[in-house]
Amino acid sequence: MALDHHGLNSLGLPKPPAETRVVVAMSGGVDSSVVAAMLKEEGYDVVGVTLQLYDHGAALARKGACCAGQDIHDARRVAEAMGFPHYVLDYENMFREAVIDEFADAYLAGATPVPCIRCNERVKFKDLLATARDLDADCMATGHYIQRKMGANGPELHSAADPNRDQSYFLFSTTPEQLAYLRFPLGHLASKAETRALAAKYGLSVADKPDSQDICFVPNGDYASVIEKLRPGAADPGEIVDMDGNVLGSHRGVIHYTIGQRRGLGIGGLEDPLYVVKLDPATRRVVVGPKEALSTRTVPVREINWLGDGDFDAAAERPVHVRIRSTRPPRPAVIRPLSATTAEVELLDPEEGVSPGQACVFYDPDGSRILGGGWIWRGN
Repeated sequence: MALDHHGLNSLGLPKPPAETRVVVAMSGGVDSSVVAAMLKEEGYDVVGVTLQLYDHGAALARKGACCAGQDIHDARRVAEAMGFPHYVLDYENMFREAVIDEFADAYLAGATPVPCIRCNERVKFKDLLATARDLDADCMATGHYIQRKMGANGPELHSAADPNRDQSYFLFSTTPEQLAYLRFPLGHLASKAETRALAAKYGLSVADKPDSQDICFVPNGDYASVIEKLRPGAADPGEIVDMDGNVLGSHRGVIHYTIGQRRGLGIGGLEDPLYVVKLDPATRRVVVGPKEALSTRTVPVREINWLGDGDFDAAAERPVHVRIRSTRPPRPAVIRPLSATTAEVELLDPEEGVSPGQACVFYDPDGSRILGGGWIWRGN
């Protein structure tokens, strides 16, 4: 059945699929390929778009990165097999300015950046979305594992049905305007196995393609070598000091360390284990301290994107669950808005390794709704 009893198609739009144009953001992976094939089979007017985000030459002929040469080829093959047009857009300069440069600067400032969020925010959901509108598309669909549900006040963002695949941490900065235009057809699936089964059903060449693991422009997770290329001098050696400034040893470059790191510090003979608690690129110092020094209860957050009902700063405080690392489950917290885009988040139980440059994402304590989020910073 093409339309439901409200006269809406499966994407929630009031016209038959054949008259509905959908731009599908295709990374060349199995998820976005399944989305494109599924919508094509349902009779939609599908247009595939793949972004070329960088081209570091031969280094990118590797497996497991998105939007490199092999992936563009894979996306094109799916489009040919399913019979819909496919375009490749060169966003290389934009990607460097909007994502890579900030990644390098944040990393050198001792932060732990999450470039995938900035890419979604500044490239995919901004420029690509504008391109979709230029192509007269009624909406844009992606292979992200997240759900869009209609609420009393318009579309809401909800966690994916499969908690193991949920990508809400990377999509908190999606604005209400973008959410009105975006669709996420895989968010309700119970597992990745279902996606692969669909890929096999449609006979897609990428059905068994492995998931991408690394940040796309950081081959094999080797941050240091990428930063070294982008910011020469960042690998200069310096001192390892304790919290009182006493020199305990030397290091081979601030870029080789992360907050919370314990192994590989090269300081022996101490009774209690020491952890990296601060990186100071200006003085080329790595500051170490006891585990307790990593515990944080109060987290300053800025650049908040609010997806809840009403104005963010309308309430003096809001009980929520927050996620401060993509790999950790949401924890109970209280948000105290300081303005429409800044707040102080108090964690009910202290967390270790809260790092500037990470995102802090807000969840409804009583359900699956994502209420927004912001960026952790050092505070005043």
